[in-house]
Amino acid sequence: MRRAAGWIMLVCLLALAPVAFGVERFPPPDFTDHKVPHLVVPGPETRGVGWIDVVVLSVGLLWASWLSLKGRSRRGVVVLSILSLLYFGFWRRGCVCAIGSIQNVALGLADPTYAVPLSVVALFTLPLVVALVWGRSFCSGVCPHGAIQDLVLVKPVKVPTWLDEVLRVLPWIHLAAGVLLAATGGMFLICKYDPFVGIFRMAGPRVMLVAGVAMLVLSMFVGRPYCRYLCPYGALLGVASRFARWRPTVTPGACTQCRLCETSCPFGALNPPQPVATARERVAGARRRLVLLVVLLPLAAWGFAWIGGRAALLSMPLHPQGKLAALVAAEARGEISPPLPDELLAFHQHGADLPAAMSSAMALEKRFLMLGRVIGGLFGLVIALKLARILFPEPTPDYETDSGRCVSCARCFSACPYELLRRGVPVAVPEKGGRNG
Repeated sequence: MRRAAGWIMLVCLLALAPVAFGVERFPPPDFTDHKVPHLVVPGPETRGVGWIDVVVLSVGLLWASWLSLKGRSRRGVVVLSILSLLYFGFWRRGCVCAIGSIQNVALGLADPTYAVPLSVVALFTLPLVVALVWGRSFCSGVCPHGAIQDLVLVKPVKVPTWLDEVLRVLPWIHLAAGVLLAATGGMFLICKYDPFVGIFRMAGPRVMLVAGVAMLVLSMFVGRPYCRYLCPYGALLGVASRFARWRPTVTPGACTQCRLCETSCPFGALNPPQPVATARERVAGARRRLVLLVVLLPLAAWGFAWIGGRAALLSMPLHPQGKLAALVAAEARGEISPPLPDELLAFHQHGADLPAAMSSAMALEKRFLMLGRVIGGLFGLVIALKLARILFPEPTPDYETDSGRCVSCARCFSACPYELLRRGVPVAVPEKGGRNG
């Protein structure tokens, strides 16, 4: 028995020898030059940290709303901006912020397998809810992106009205592209090309660091260029704030039209006085606006839906599966020569299942086309409503804040003579239509 057991043990050792000495026969691969791929979707934060951000955001929103509606204090807004910049910007490194949460929510709505943390949902919804009640309090001093631009503004230059109106379309394009790519699982475009995240983290791609510094330099002369002409969340806040029940007003009493508030606002957020029409003129203007909207809205929605679908298909190569499908098709046409791209090499090494790849690409194409049409149609409605607002401005006898554009910075409060008198500052109040020298 002992001899039989010995032979059995010897046979087992011989059988296990290749495994035991496999390290010697097949040395491990060298991964020193391997680069870890960049994650498309940011990793989740711990629950505790996420809800601390929600609490700090809630306190900041309430404080900002009080400062703009009751306290009417520019100094308080500056203090809040510094604190928010230190916490949300440099301490929390700009992530997850309300701006970037657009993509998490879009992906969560489009992909049932992606669970959006409740804290991220709260970061997305709280500023919008506050905007529906008190205006864009988030922009005043709570958002670190707005704070860092506002604090470096030293010599504002007025942007021509026509150029300002054209550039204000860009945030909607940015929003459409960000939602499309996030909902299809392509990339988080808004976060990837955020000009200030690299500054908050003191690290990042060189091109984005340069872009961030360039944006800050521009912010010294143009009031909040990112907020006005690029921020996708600002576009949503602008729409929500137009329904606000309470909103900042320039003067606590009568307006003398001294224009001091107009020159103090670097964001073009003050509407000048418009002639008050008679009842007959108001009815005629309302009819023209209604006809314009009835005709323009369907045309704009249909036209931009078609454009959105075409643009979505053109952006498919930004998605990994879309890029692979484009490479496979190009290889089939003989347009690719060795050495093959890494995506094609991996495709061939894993069996090169062409029917499966094409089926996946077609499903992705339908998804891109559908989302592109929906987003394009909504974009068309926004453009049509914007055009109607430009062509038919609301009549007002005095200077009033534009609820969709006002960021509650409180600069106009300190410029209004009536506001200064309310604070006990002795100033001369100019006559109606005059100017305080």
